[in-house]
Amino acid sequence: MTKENFLVEIGTEELPPKILRYLAETFEKNFISELKNASLTYQEIRWFATPRRLALFVRQLTLIQPDRKIIKYGPTIRAAFNKNGTPTQAAISWARSCDINVENANYLETHKGQRLVFCAKQSGQKTALLLPEIISTSIKKLTNLKQMRWGESNLQFIRPVHTVTLILGDTLLPVNIFGIFSSRIIQGHRFMGESSLTINHADNYLKVLSEKGKVQADYSLRKKIIIANATAIAERIEGFADLQEDLLEEVTSLVEWPVILMAKFNKKFLKIPTEALVHTMVDHQKYFPVYNKKGTLLPYFIFVSNIESSNPQNIILGNEKVIQARLEDAAFFFHKDCQHHLDDYLPRLKSVLFQKNLGNLLDKTYRIKKLSGWVAKQINSNIQNATRAGLLAKCDLMTHMVREFTETQGIMGMHYARRQGETEEVAIALMEQYKPRFSGDSIPSNPTSCALAIADKIDTIVGIFGISKHPTGDKDPFALRRSALGVLRIIIEKKLPIDLQSLTEESIKLYDKRLSNANTAEDIINFFFGRLSSWYQEIGYKNDVIKAVLACHPTRPIDFHTRIEAVTYFCSMKHSMRLSAAHRRISSILNQSKEILNHNVYHSLLYEKEEIQLDTRIQTIKTSLNLFLIEERYQDALIALTPLHKDIEQFFSKVLVNTKRKELRINRLTLLNQLKNLFLQIADLSLLK
Repeated sequence: MTKENFLVEIGTEELPPKILRYLAETFEKNFISELKNASLTYQEIRWFATPRRLALFVRQLTLIQPDRKIIKYGPTIRAAFNKNGTPTQAAISWARSCDINVENANYLETHKGQRLVFCAKQSGQKTALLLPEIISTSIKKLTNLKQMRWGESNLQFIRPVHTVTLILGDTLLPVNIFGIFSSRIIQGHRFMGESSLTINHADNYLKVLSEKGKVQADYSLRKKIIIANATAIAERIEGFADLQEDLLEEVTSLVEWPVILMAKFNKKFLKIPTEALVHTMVDHQKYFPVYNKKGTLLPYFIFVSNIESSNPQNIILGNEKVIQARLEDAAFFFHKDCQHHLDDYLPRLKSVLFQKNLGNLLDKTYRIKKLSGWVAKQINSNIQNATRAGLLAKCDLMTHMVREFTETQGIMGMHYARRQGETEEVAIALMEQYKPRFSGDSIPSNPTSCALAIADKIDTIVGIFGISKHPTGDKDPFALRRSALGVLRIIIEKKLPIDLQSLTEESIKLYDKRLSNANTAEDIINFFFGRLSSWYQEIGYKNDVIKAVLACHPTRPIDFHTRIEAVTYFCSMKHSMRLSAAHRRISSILNQSKEILNHNVYHSLLYEKEEIQLDTRIQTIKTSLNLFLIEERYQDALIALTPLHKDIEQFFSKVLVNTKRKELRINRLTLLNQLKNLFLQIADLSLLK
C-alpha cells in the first residue's frame, strides 16, 4: 500500500470561540504548506474543530516521500581556486556544506563561465518519520496569537493541551508535542457519552466521537444543524429566527453536541426599545431573537444547549430566569432614563474626557454643534436640525441604559429623542452619527444625519492630528483611518458639495488655541488623499489613474470621483495613450528647462506652420473646455482634448523647441506650458501608463 489516511488531533481546554474557525483553518493551511515543502501528496484534507479540539483528517496521504535530485551551485572556477590551483576558502566552505571534498565536485558551464556544482540523488523518507516534525511546525505557526502556560512546563499554546493523537492508518506515530506523547486516547463530551475514547484507526475518528463520545466534530455540520433546527422551531410559532452570521459562528464554536431549544420572556418587556432587548439577548446571552413575518420582535428566543437532557424543560426554565433578570435591569434603566430629557445629561458630559489635550465631551459637543450647522449650510440642509442634533449627539452616553449596554449608544439617543418630541430627522441623526461603523456598513440616510456624522468624525481627526498623534503603521488608536473613509464615503455616495480644505479649516478654528501642530490642515488633506487612493484601488480603479487625478489636488471628494470616472473612460479611448505620451514629453521638456516663461504666447513669434496650427487648436479648444470644466463635465473635456495628439506630434516632428534664438525658444516653451496646463485642469495625463 502506497497511500493511507492520516489523523491528527490536539485535545485542549475550551478554545476561544470567536477564533475557533480561524485556528482550524490556519492549522490546515500551515499543514498543507509543510506537506508541499516535503513533496508529499494527498487526495483531500478536512479540518475539524470543537471547543476542546483541533483536528485534521488527510485522505490518501503518500506513504513515502519521492526521491529528490539535489543541485547545489558553488563559486565560479576563478573564485574557487587561486593562481596555484589551491581551493579557496569559498570553495572549501561550499564543499563542506555539500559534505564532499572540492576535488569531488563537478563543473558546469554557465554564462558567467565554469563554476562548481554538486549533484546528488536524495532518497525519499517514509512519511511516518516526517509527520511528527510537520505537525509540530504547523502548530508552532499558530503562535502569533496570545499564548498561555500551564502546569510546571514552559511550553505555551492558546489553551492548555491534554491529548495529542497522530494516527497513520492504524499505526500510532510516536511524537512528543507540548510535553505530551501521542496516544490513541481522545476526549469525549465533558458531560455526556464516554469521557475517554480509543481511536484504533484514523478512519474511525468521526464515528467513535459521535456514537460513543457525543461529540459532533464537523464544524460545518454543527452549524447546519443549528440553522435547520432553529428555523424549524421558529416556524412552529409562525416566526423566523434572526440567525446573524457572527453569532451563528460563535455559538457553533461553543458547543460539541448542539441541542436547539426555544424559550420565552414576559410580553411586558416589549415596551423597551427592540434594540436594547436584542442586544441583551444576542451580545450578553448568545440567544437568537425571533420575529414575526412583519419583522416585529416576538417574546421568544432560541438558544443552543451543549447537553442532550432527558428533561429539556429544566434547561429552558433556567434560561428564562436568566433573561428575566437581564430584562428587568434593562426595564429599570429605561424607565429611569425616561424621567429626564436628553438635555438634562448635557452638563454631565463635562466629567468625561475626550482627550487630555483636547478637553472633555462637553467641549467636543459644542464644536460638533457648530460644525454640524456649518456642514448643513454647505449641503443646503436644515441648519436648525443639524445644530440641535449636534447638541444632543453625545447626551445618551450619560444615560443608565447606555452606560450598562454600551453598544446601544446612538440607538437609545434616537428613542429618547422621539419620546421628548424631537423631529424624526434629529432622532434618526442621533442613531446614524456613528455610521459607517465598519467596511461595507450603510451610510447616514438623511441630510441631518450626514451633517452630524461628518462633523463628529472630522472633529476627531482634526483634534488628533492637531496634537501630532498621527496614525503610524498598524497603530490607529482613535480609528482615524476608518473615520476618514467614513467622511469620504458619505460625501461621495451622497454627492455632497463639501470641500475638505474648507471643512478642515472650519474645524481647526473651532478648536481655538488647543492645537499645537502648525501643519494640521496640510497633514489632514494628505491623509484624506491617502485614504482616497487606498479605497479606489480596493474597488478596482487603476493606480496610475488615481495618481493622475490626485496630482491636481482636488479637495472636493465628489470632484475627485468625477475626474476618476472621466480619466478611466479616457483610458479606454483609441488615442488616449498617444495623448498621454505627448503630455509626458511636454512635461519632460519643461522640467529640464531653466527658462523664465512668458505669461502668454506671442503670436507674432510663431513662424512654423505646425506651431501656428497647434496654437490655433489650443485657442479653439479653450472655449468649449472652459464650459465643460465649469460644469465639471470632465469626460467631455478629455474627449475635446483627444484630437490634440496629432497637432502635438506634428509640432515635435517639425519644430525645434530648444532653438538658439532665445525669444523663439521661450515662446515655444510657453506654448507647451499652456498646453500642459490645459491637461492639468483635469488630470496629469503624463502619469498614465
